[in-house]
Amino acid sequence: PYYVDLNQNLFLQASLHSSDQNLVVFVDTCVASPDPSDFRTVTYELIKKGCVKDPTYFSHSSPRSSVARFSFNAFSFAKQYPSVYLQCELVVCRYRDYSSRCYQGCVSRLKRNSGP
Repeated sequence: PYYVDLNQNLFLQASLHSSDQNLVVFVDTCVASPDPSDFRTVTYELIKKGCVKDPTYFSHSSPRSSVARFSFNAFSFAKQYPSVYLQCELVVCRYRDYSSRCYQGCVSRLKRNSGP
């Protein structure tokens, strides 16, 4: 566990360890939950499909494309949940592959069915 005060800035970093220097790490989705085994019932979205949902979420620059850095203010799920657990989905893409998910950014549009 990592202990922080309420509203304290929490800084996170995800690093990809690979001999391939042409890879990019992208933070796609981060969801918080008071239950480490259930990220569907009681949740709080920080970022979803590259779209920032929490006003305190901030993406930081990094010295390498294989490192993703971000921060947000620590929060709680009411008084009955003393802990918050974080689950993030990261995407790894080829550097400068502009058609990849890493370069699409926020994906908020819904896909429509082309049927009748």
